[in-house]
Amino acid sequence: MTEQLSWGSSRLGFRFEWGADAPVAVAAVALGGETFDVHAVPLVEVLTADRGRLPASDRLAHTELGTRLRYVGHTGEDHDGGRRLVVRQAADGVEADITLEILDRADAAVRSRVEVRATGDRPLVLRSVASWSMGFTGRDAPGDAFAGWERIVGTGDWLGEGRWTRLPLRGPDFPELAEDLTGQNPRGAWAVTSDGTWSTGRHLPVGGVESAKTGLALLWQIEHNGAWRWEIGEDTGGGYVGLSGPTDADSAWTRLLRPGESFTTVPATVAAGPDFEGALAALTDFRRAARRAHPDNAAMPVVFNDYMNTLDGDPTTEKLLPLIAAAAAAGAEIFCIDAGWYDDSGNWWDTVGEWTPSTTRFPGGLGEVVDAIRGAGMVPGLWLEPEVVGVRSPVADALPREAFLLRHGQRIVEHHRYHLDLRHSAAAAHLDGVVDRLVADFGIGFFKFDYNVNPGPGTDHDADSVGDGLLGHNRAHLAWLDRLLDRHPGLVVENCSSGAMRMDFAMLSRLAMQSTSDQQDYTKFPPIAAAAPIALLPEQAASWAYPQPGMSDEEVAFCLVTGLLGRFYVSGHLNRMNERQRRTVAAAVAAAKTLRASIASGHPHWPAGLPGWTEPWIALGLSGPDDELVSVWRRGGPSATELRFPHLTGRDVTVTTVFPAELPEWKTAWDSSTGTLAVQAGDAETAARTLRLTTDSPALRQK
Repeated sequence: MTEQLSWGSSRLGFRFEWGADAPVAVAAVALGGETFDVHAVPLVEVLTADRGRLPASDRLAHTELGTRLRYVGHTGEDHDGGRRLVVRQAADGVEADITLEILDRADAAVRSRVEVRATGDRPLVLRSVASWSMGFTGRDAPGDAFAGWERIVGTGDWLGEGRWTRLPLRGPDFPELAEDLTGQNPRGAWAVTSDGTWSTGRHLPVGGVESAKTGLALLWQIEHNGAWRWEIGEDTGGGYVGLSGPTDADSAWTRLLRPGESFTTVPATVAAGPDFEGALAALTDFRRAARRAHPDNAAMPVVFNDYMNTLDGDPTTEKLLPLIAAAAAAGAEIFCIDAGWYDDSGNWWDTVGEWTPSTTRFPGGLGEVVDAIRGAGMVPGLWLEPEVVGVRSPVADALPREAFLLRHGQRIVEHHRYHLDLRHSAAAAHLDGVVDRLVADFGIGFFKFDYNVNPGPGTDHDADSVGDGLLGHNRAHLAWLDRLLDRHPGLVVENCSSGAMRMDFAMLSRLAMQSTSDQQDYTKFPPIAAAAPIALLPEQAASWAYPQPGMSDEEVAFCLVTGLLGRFYVSGHLNRMNERQRRTVAAAVAAAKTLRASIASGHPHWPAGLPGWTEPWIALGLSGPDDELVSVWRRGGPSATELRFPHLTGRDVTVTTVFPAELPEWKTAWDSSTGTLAVQAGDAETAARTLRLTTDSPALRQK
């Protein structure tokens, strides 16, 4: 007999089913009053050395233990801020508890983690444990289960971060195989993985599926600052998705559980909506509700950083003082001295780790420059790459060997740097001392935490496997950040990792903002900036606005628009600009300050479609309760384009220019019957505008 349990919120619910001969599975998803029966797969998948998969494959799914687990019981509770469900299953000396949580402020998303315990009389060797597993296509639906389904996938790379594509599921990766004739499920899956510590260096731990015909979309994120895997697979009965942290096959992870010991997976969150943008609105709400409370979440002060296309890691008192004055005059609220402030030699890459101010760069001391920043009314900030120590740094010999990531007893070297292992108390104490000293000595209120190396699969020191050692370090790193912010609750920390090589929610649930790229070509930045809110909150997305004195008025405005619908992050030789250019920068900063509340509450969408890397027109929209903001970039091509706002169909809309107000206004024409806005640019082929759309009767975007 099949047993059932329904659980969830008024917006998102699940029906779980199980039986004496079947494990617990998601059998249906309820969204906005409509119920979707889905292909049932085991909710918990556990791969062990002595229990493989059925049939043999390289999937997260189809584990023998996953099929053998049986329902033991469940507990549910409402707590301050949400509700929680724990479902326990057991089989063959294993207990598995899956904990599901829905937050009141984000009640169309569910967060999941799994705890596995060895309850038998012999050890359990884990090879993978999925944080979440469920089917998404219709249950026992006739015809092609993948027909009409699309996947939304992000790819990352240095200088080309966050490139998103939407592709049909049925196609080269999922041909029709006639697997029903074999009597077995297929063995392959379409998997996206990351190993090492650049969690977003190649692929993104965020993805989704959408069916316009069904009216259902799922979007997920794996919340981990290390190795992970997600996969989409097709069974004879339909499609499923599995989400996981590190695995044996992908990232050299195994964990030995002795009798009585347990292991808990990294968390993963799944959001649902009637379409991709609706699911992303639900995931955006979750990110806001689940991130660490901090004054910066709402304050969002404008940051000037001296690095990008400006000082490029070569700060001196002489170069900084005029920049500080110019940044303050433009309205910046934080001034960050970037890389190089600790360097006396001019070749600092492999000597970092001590983090003491240079005496040659600052003849009057770093304090003179910091005092100038504070005297100009700005908060002083510093660049820091805390997790690495250069091979020529005195710190390399001062710390014990075990304070670094090791392989067979040797310290791992990557690009002339050793990597600290934050499981070790000496490594954590060293970093605590660095940050606490800089805060105490100079009153630093902002840090840009950079991260420019990837040490690989991990460390075999004091670990069951190299992947297990890395997972321990990853979790110790997050705990170190938590303790740091507990000690300095007002400290603002930017997450930078060679651009955005570690742009995951584990980091961004704690840190205030994220550098979205190191891209120095301003014409290539718009697709990065426009797509960033898929992977992180709009108010965390710091896309460089780096205008230069040699640019035309339209090019200056183009650079500034790039950062405007995010966390405004300014650079450039402002002190060398003419008066008109400085006024333009100041106008952009002033506009950014007026937009903060809208950005921090808005839901992103793409009126011109997902940003393409070479598309001539790019657009990012943010829908809020009172208005609609949209930044539009033209990069050559036709002088006109059409933007789609289906949620405003049937409404009268007024279009105004937020920025730049002093340049010729672009012509626009609104068609209320189709919800489209025709935009006609001026003569400049490289130009951008940020617009506001208002209606007589504002309406919230459908979530």
